[in-house]
Amino acid sequence: MKRGCPEGWCAAEAYREGVYRFLLTPRWWGINIFAVLAIPVCLFMGSWQLSRFDDRVDRHHEQQEQSRSAAHAKARPLASLLPVTEETVGRTAKVTGRFDAEHPLLVPDRTVKGERGFYVLSLLRTDDTGDGKALPVVRGWLPGDPDPARVPAPPKGEVTVRGALQASESQNDAGDHASGALPRDQLGFINASALVNIVPYGVEGAWLTEQRTREPLKPVPPAAPEGTGLDMKAFQNLGYTAQWFVFAGFVVFMWFRFFRREAEMAKDAALGLLPEGEFPQEETDPGSGAEETGQAGGEDRDDPADGVTRAADPAPAPEGAGSRSRSPA
Repeated sequence: MKRGCPEGWCAAEAYREGVYRFLLTPRWWGINIFAVLAIPVCLFMGSWQLSRFDDRVDRHHEQQEQSRSAAHAKARPLASLLPVTEETVGRTAKVTGRFDAEHPLLVPDRTVKGERGFYVLSLLRTDDTGDGKALPVVRGWLPGDPDPARVPAPPKGEVTVRGALQASESQNDAGDHASGALPRDQLGFINASALVNIVPYGVEGAWLTEQRTREPLKPVPPAAPEGTGLDMKAFQNLGYTAQWFVFAGFVVFMWFRFFRREAEMAKDAALGLLPEGEFPQEETDPGSGAEETGQAGGEDRDDPADGVTRAADPAPAPEGAGSRSRSPA
């Protein structure tokens, strides 16, 4: 304590000067650097996941609009929309050619508006693809089990087909009852690789779904490509967004919790209010404790020569202590 300094003022000065000095320790340097790096990273990752979700919402709205207007939208030449991308999926395309009546195909176990049925698929031989490959065209949908007798024959001669452009399907798009062995005139999913052993010519890696069909066929609504729209993966992005923001908040919460605890302990130590043993003591010379122990009177000590513990010499009594404690005769 400084000379001439009131006790309260000295305590306050010690508090101001030393209570936050723990922030300069190596331990707190590591904590601070971790917090400074972790918080921006968590915020960036959360914002990125949120932007992914926003993109899927916008794409979902675009697909709904395209689906509603597919029957009346202005058709573009097929060659201008190939190869299929996320931007061209669902666009209305037109293509001219002749249907292959020798290879009619059905795609079983497909649901439209909650009702189970099958697609009617025909291959259009055309030169509009640029490489002479045939284009799969879904001419419509019928309810119930696949039955070739219920399917109307495709138009004869050269025709111009208009429909929504779709990307090739995968085996995951096949119905539950269409994943095993199927009859030769049936197809589990619409893909060029699945058609290679059925027809003797090449097939384009895209397909059209006609929106103006002939009775009794019903139009098949355009489907969103895999990885777009409001599917489970989109909501997974939203969950990751919340998770990263929670991580950032947790880092801030734990930093303030550690800081408050350390500051309170430092304040109590500066004011002398901390119980003994709760706050780390300053490092001392290891030999000083042994010297103090050896100098204390009335304590036992070990003689290293013979290993026998002997009582320590009693501390010398102050001069005149005996005469003061002696009773008068």
